[in-house]
Amino acid sequence: MIHPSYVDLMNVVNKGVEEGEEPVISSRYSIVMATAKRARQLVAGDEVMINADPKDKPLSTAVKELYADKLAILTDEEKEAMAQLIEQKNAEEGSQKAAAALDEAVNETEESEEE
Repeated sequence: MIHPSYVDLMNVVNKGVEEGEEPVISSRYSIVMATAKRARQLVAGDEVMINADPKDKPLSTAVKELYADKLAILTDEEKEAMAQLIEQKNAEEGSQKAAAALDEAVNETEESEEE
C-alpha cells in the first residue's frame, strides 16, 4: 500500500472544512494534479518546504509536502481572491515606485536649479 494513501491526503487537504460544506477536493484527480504541479515547481528550482531526503524524487517530495500540510489546494474563489490581492499589492508597489521616481526627479531638478 502506498503511504500516505489518497484518502489520507484528501483528509489533510479537507481538514478545515466543516460538516455540510463542500470539500476543497473530492477526487483523486485533484491530488494528482496538485502534486504533479508542485513536482514541476521543484524541478524548476523552487525550495523544498519540508526536511526531505535529497534522494527523493520531486513527486515523492511533493506528496510529503502535501501530507505535512505545507501545500494548499485553493478553491476557485480562493484563487480569485489571491489574484486580486496580488494585483492590488503590485499596483500599490507600482504607485510607490512612481512616487519615489517623481520625488527623485524633483530633487534632481531642484539641485540643478541651485547650481
